Amino acid sequence: MRMKTNGVHKKITAVVKGVECYLPEDKLTNADFEKMVETTDEWIMTRCGISERRILKDKTKACSFMAAEAASRLLKKLDVDPMDIELIIVATVTPDYIFPSSANIVADSIGAKRSWSFDLQAACSSFLYAVQVGSKFIESGAHKKVLVIGSDKMSAIMDYSNRATSILFGDAAGAILLEPGTDGYGILDARLYADGSGRSSLYQEAGGSLNPPTLDTVLNKQHYVKMDGPAVFKFAVIKMADVAEELMTRNNLRSEDVAYLVPHQANKRIIEATANRMGISMDKVMLNIHRYGNTTSATIPLCLWEWEKLLKKGDNLILTTVGAGFTWGGIYLKWGF
Repeated sequence: MRMKTNGVHKKITAVVKGVECYLPEDKLTNADFEKMVETTDEWIMTRCGISERRILKDKTKACSFMAAEAASRLLKKLDVDPMDIELIIVATVTPDYIFPSSANIVADSIGAKRSWSFDLQAACSSFLYAVQVGSKFIESGAHKKVLVIGSDKMSAIMDYSNRATSILFGDAAGAILLEPGTDGYGILDARLYADGSGRSSLYQEAGGSLNPPTLDTVLNKQHYVKMDGPAVFKFAVIKMADVAEELMTRNNLRSEDVAYLVPHQANKRIIEATANRMGISMDKVMLNIHRYGNTTSATIPLCLWEWEKLLKKGDNLILTTVGAGFTWGGIYLKWGF
């Protein structure tokens, strides 16, 4: 959609107006894992680059609590009335319930009484999928204020006796506010993909309609994350780099035009391979996996939050991700404030 400004019709884009996060206080370090499973700090750091993760230990709190905390902090920071929020999308693989959606609970928790809301699930790609969906409501003129929140309590689906998966994940939430702009900033391009043939490489076997919860599924640990590590690594290394390169080509961006790569924080080696394909140095890569691990839907907004003070209006950012399913994709974002 185009908006008429001073007699000129300008294209509407979805602009990120601010970002905030919520991080649980408790940490699970590699030293802790050395006491839990057969592993070492060196083994973990070499394979994935993670030193510690945040864990939401309070069993009475889950995805919606973290999402609401991040959203409330963001609205306070931007001095936005919750009643002005029109749509809330929560990107998550660990909702509080199968239904109602965690987004519904968030809307109630933050007082967004005039919004509608829903959850979006695309594994680790959930946040970028949600940003793209939210941006379309802005670009169409349907809404002027859309909250997109990535929130996951991965500790709830971890088997802490399995060193292959449990060392990778942490808990967190990150939120952004999208508003319309006509000055060429915001979400300028997106390429999102899915390939269901990879569904058995990373999944939760039970809990859905195919394998509903039973005593046997619980005893057999079928409600925990299961992963074929080598298959996921091989796929992610190729696809994250492919989509980053595609976005640069589509938008005539050279390596020197990119201020930062904002990658999903799944594995340091995957991130390094993506940066190498883009021709950019690691000082232009947002990297915090060593402190938080893979927080799934929260990794990208968490990066934006940590680097927010270093970003300048007009900076070109390439956001990339790969998730179970398989899902993957990227967004070209021109920072707008």
